Amino acid sequence: QVQFVESGGGLVHPGGSLRLSCAASGVSFSIYAMGWYRQAPGYQRELVALITSSGSTSYGDAVKGRFTISRDNAKNTVYLQMNSLKPEDAAVYYCKVSGWVSTQYYWGQGTQLTVSS
Repeated sequence: QVQFVESGGGLVHPGGSLRLSCAASGVSFSIYAMGWYRQAPGYQRELVALITSSGSTSYGDAVKGRFTISRDNAKNTVYLQMNSLKPEDAAVYYCKVSGWVSTQYYWGQGTQLTVSS
């Protein structure tokens, strides 16, 4: 059974920093990529950042230059360092684990980020 341990969400002031982490266990397939997505009320879920097993990264346009994704393959853990946070970054952040086949993926339960003064 897949389990996710997500941590690091919370309340931060604009301009502040926060680090999210997500550890996945019990994944039944070989992991190709781990990533973070976010969804704000009334909006579709969008890509924040993705990192492959080889270390290639991709970022959503809204977070480029401010967020950094990293990964510990041995621990099936992915991190998201978020700097220069803006109110528009507030959302539920979801961890996603993907396999090499498009139908292989799992979502974490999500962690709330609030950016407010």
